[in-house]
Parts: sequence; structure tokens; C-alpha cells
Amino acid sequence: MSRIVVTGGAGRLGRSVVAGLAEAGHKVISVDRDAVPGGAFPAGVEQETADLLVPGEAFRLLERTAPDAVIHLAAIAVPFSAPEEVIFSTNTRLAFAVVSAATELGIGKIVTASSPTVLGYGSPAGWLPESFPVDEATTPRPWNAYALSKLIAEQTVQMFAAAQGDRIRYAAFRPCYVISPEEWAGAPTQQGHTVRERLADAALSAPALFNYVDARDVADFLDVLLRNMDSIPNGETFFVGAADALATEPLAALLPQFVPGSAGRAAGLTGTSPAFSIDKAKRLLGWEPQRTWRTELALTEETLVGATAGPTTTGSATPGSQETK
Repeated sequence: MSRIVVTGGAGRLGRSVVAGLAEAGHKVISVDRDAVPGGAFPAGVEQETADLLVPGEAFRLLERTAPDAVIHLAAIAVPFSAPEEVIFSTNTRLAFAVVSAATELGIGKIVTASSPTVLGYGSPAGWLPESFPVDEATTPRPWNAYALSKLIAEQTVQMFAAAQGDRIRYAAFRPCYVISPEEWAGAPTQQGHTVRERLADAALSAPALFNYVDARDVADFLDVLLRNMDSIPNGETFFVGAADALATEPLAALLPQFVPGSAGRAAGLTGTSPAFSIDKAKRLLGWEPQRTWRTELALTEETLVGATAGPTTTGSATPGSQETK
């Protein structure tokens, strides 16, 4: 069991990461500007409130909590949700403050969240990768402050890894479009649409190249990463995504409709293949996602049907007490 600080623990991804790591047996300290209501996390999770942009606050907090590992999620998480200079300044300052403080204190494992947007898809000037599926070797070409700030977060851990050698272990990860448990049940996703709406209208998922990941799979990835950081190269970056695309048609047919010039490069994306490769995480860590939109929407549908079913004519179940699968 490790003692882990998760910054941004009250956020959409953070809540699932905190819960998942706690359920995996770790002692977790969630850090955010505001605490979440009581009962939102598993028993034993600690909550700390802090403004990590205040000079010295990250150091003071990490010194007091004394974790074995730090997972840095805190950031302005949506492109263009604030002025560009605010997003850039906030995200880069947060990453440097947390990673540098953890390094100064000698915390053994330090992980920062990045984003697939570092690749630059969606650029108004046009964008094409060298090939599909994209992977960690695809050339980053960020075109907005959010994407640039995330690339700098990756470079921040790489800089410290270059200076520290193997004394401290560092990594970065790029979670695909995060879908939290409540969003499978119909809550709006980050862009305001439900999962079913994103599946029904390809234009809604196309700006993210149909990528997605269940937030609980991200928590599982981080658990596996922390357990294996001592045995992989230092300062690595990983894509973390689902094993398929958030689409009902093969991307070989869909991508050319939304990414001009991509037909030849997307031709190899057959069946349910996603545009983002997770082979590196499989190869180095043995991690694979366990959830897809097919399984999770089916489970949600079963739960809804079970919850609305009336009493049966056999057995002694009463309305509201029936179990669902």
C-alpha cells in the first residue's frame, strides 16, 4: 500500500482516480481548492483544501502529508474555458509548482496528467498525423494554450527526470476524452452532450477523433503505473484510452469526413479500432482498459430496466428491492 496525494481530486477525473486508488488499497489524500461532500469518497480518503498557485503552498502541503507518490491532475481542464493567457499560466504554474516541490522533498514517484490535444488535432489551419493510429511517437503540434500547457507539463517531468536520474521516478499520461460513471447513466459529458448523443451524431465526437476512456480505467492505469514505475524507463508518457472508438461505424469511413486528407492514413483502422494507440501501456505495463461504451451503456440499460420493473409474480421481492445485474 502506498500513500498517494492526488491534486485536483475533486474534479471529474479526480473523483474516480481517488476512489479507484483507495479501493485498490492505497491511502489517498485528495487535494483541491474545495472539498467534496462527505460520503463521496470511500472511507479512509483524506481531503485537503489548498490553492497550489500560492507560492510555497505545494511544498508545505506535500511536506505535511508526506506521501510516497504524487499524481498531479489539478488544472483548468477545458480548452477555451478561460482566457488563453489564464489557461497557460495556471496550468504550467501548477505543474511546475507540484512537480518541483515533490522533487525537492524527495517523493519517490511523481506523475502528471497531460492530454491527447498536445498532438494538435482540430487546428483551424488543418492537421494530419504521420499515420494512424496516433501514438506517443506522433509529433506534437499544439495550437492553443491548453494543449501547449499540457505539453509543457510533460516536458516538466522529463526535465526533472533528466536532472535526477533514477533517484526519483517520473511519468506523464494522456487520458482520452474522460467519461465518468454518472455520464454512462445519462449525465452530460464535458462538452454538454450525453454519451448516447455523441454516438448518434458523429460530428459531436469527431473533434476529439472519437477517443474516450472510462474514468475508472484511468484509475486502474495509475495503480498499475505506480506499481511498475521502478521497472520502466524514467520520464515516459502514455496514452490512456479505450480499446475502441466512440463511434458506431469504422473510423476508416468516419475520419475522412472530418479530417481532410486522412483517407489513406486511416484506411488501416478497421472494425472498432480507435485512432489512438494504447500499445505502449500494454507493452511496458501490461495494462489494458476493461470498459467500453458497449459494455457500460448495456449495463446502464439493464440497471434502468431493473429499477423501473414492477413486482414479479414469483418470489417474495417487493418493488424497489429487486436485484439487477
